[in-house]
Amino acid sequence: MSDDFLPFAKPCIGEEEINEVVDTLRSGWLTSGPKTKQFEQAFVDYFQVPYALAVNSCTAGLHLALEAIGIQAGDKIVTTPYTFTATAEVMHYLGADPIFVDIDRQTFNMDVNQLEAILKTEPNIKAIIPVHFAGQACDMDVILDLARQYDLKVIEDAAHALPTTYKNRKVGTLGDITVYSFYVTKPVATGEGGMIVTSNPEYAERISTMRLHGINRDIFNRSQSTQPSWYYEVVAPGFKYNMSDIMAAIGLHQFAKKELFAQQREAIAQQYAHGLIGLPLKTPELQYPCDSQHAWHLYVLQLDLENLSIDRNQFIEHMAQQGVGTSVHFIPLHLQPYWQQSYQFKPQDFPVALDVYQRAVSLPIYPSMTEADVEKVIAAVKTVLKAAQK
Repeated sequence: MSDDFLPFAKPCIGEEEINEVVDTLRSGWLTSGPKTKQFEQAFVDYFQVPYALAVNSCTAGLHLALEAIGIQAGDKIVTTPYTFTATAEVMHYLGADPIFVDIDRQTFNMDVNQLEAILKTEPNIKAIIPVHFAGQACDMDVILDLARQYDLKVIEDAAHALPTTYKNRKVGTLGDITVYSFYVTKPVATGEGGMIVTSNPEYAERISTMRLHGINRDIFNRSQSTQPSWYYEVVAPGFKYNMSDIMAAIGLHQFAKKELFAQQREAIAQQYAHGLIGLPLKTPELQYPCDSQHAWHLYVLQLDLENLSIDRNQFIEHMAQQGVGTSVHFIPLHLQPYWQQSYQFKPQDFPVALDVYQRAVSLPIYPSMTEADVEKVIAAVKTVLKAAQK
């Protein structure tokens, strides 16, 4: 691969993050400790909610959220097939089953017009997990209204959605529990990691206990207590899901830059939108352009395959030859062997998700990209599509 190859994704790490990690290493406190507490407090202050609980992945956060609301074997949870497998796999940890709703063709979010029919016909549904695809909020008013009507909990998969707003309200303040990801490619990155945000004290207490082996006080809290530092009580069979201070040290400065990163990503999205006009493709559309903020974690094109002599996979290969890395988000879960075999799904069961997947290509979009980098991507798209246009 040449030195001038533009990768699909690249973390934006500054000297602030590096210095904070060095400070953590020198402090001697590497596991969950003061930096993790500071990181949690930054979320509490930003969202104006009482509880933020740091974990070692968004997957862990989703698992803990479902466990906290009491999901059990035989329960069902509504979500979208157009997501990473973690959204659904955590249900199986608890013996529950996913019920998939097809997606909206414009936003790739859950099609809320299909949601009520499913809630009316499927028994044992206990929760809804909307996925804010690419950083654009789902239609939460409809989802929350239906959740209240059918007495369901709402766990928001906000892995892509920091910072995202919905009708001037922050994602993170809408559902019963919201879970964020800090995976290396995410808008706020700590390498791995996640954050759970909630206003419910019972959920917060349960999550806090279960994220560290079911122990009722973590190591840092024990070190600050008047009780012996060695003493602890196991009150439930929990998990090893706590965040380390090394991860939190990175997150403190990444989180402080979230608005700057979002502005930079939005500028790239606008440059793409203007530069790709007139080509056989469809660029992302904003569902709520006036009163909502898109985090632009992803910028996903839909190729007009009917007017091209190549398919999506060939487009990706040709883009690589032009020196540009791309990706696909996502392979719908009903096409994946495990989910397909577990529920006897057929590709056409979710026709919009299937069609979008066959056309979808994610372009690079990250804060360290220069205008010249973006123009390189645009030029590559134009070169590939004009050569393949029928």
